Amino acid sequence: MEAPVRTRATYADLVALPEIFIAELIDGALFTATHPGNRHAATLSAISADLGNAFARRNTTRGPGGWRMLMRVELHLGHPVPTELVLVPDLAGWKRERLPVVPDAAGMELAPDWICEVLSPGTESHDRIRKMEWYGRSGVKWAWLVHPEQRSIEVYEHDGKNWVFNLGAVGNAPARLQPFEAVEFDVSEWWALDRVGENTPQTP
Repeated sequence: MEAPVRTRATYADLVALPEIFIAELIDGALFTATHPGNRHAATLSAISADLGNAFARRNTTRGPGGWRMLMRVELHLGHPVPTELVLVPDLAGWKRERLPVVPDAAGMELAPDWICEVLSPGTESHDRIRKMEWYGRSGVKWAWLVHPEQRSIEVYEHDGKNWVFNLGAVGNAPARLQPFEAVEFDVSEWWALDRVGENTPQTP
């Protein structure tokens, strides 16, 4: 996703693409990427499961609840940004008071309260620069940038003008991460695909 595959594109151009692509529309430019590899998918699945169990289930004993979580949903973000702005975060969350019911639609027009991007070499600059700018413009309050290879989670809060780094975590130590600091997570489980011989039982 270093450069757009098409400029002056519309949502119809995005829909016409094969389903093997993750496609986004930013300021009239169409960006595409293929689905990431197994390490990326494993990290995303682990984060989704932990946050879902603690915050997205209505009846949970593992956390306070109060959120809705959607994976790789199309965000169709309008005013005050261009109508045909389509962003696809790896994971997005809304407080239930803002999203009491998930609409039966192709995308979400309500900006999430929080997004998570699991970084990969082919999309990192796109996620960090282009997408973060438009998330902030669209009203997203919190953002996580997760790097499986570096085993790091960067937490950002938008102050209305800019993204401000708000701590995070590195390595395997348990962590509390805003806006979900009510629960301490074993983030070592998020780096699920360890290399051979690393944090794995040895055969006698």
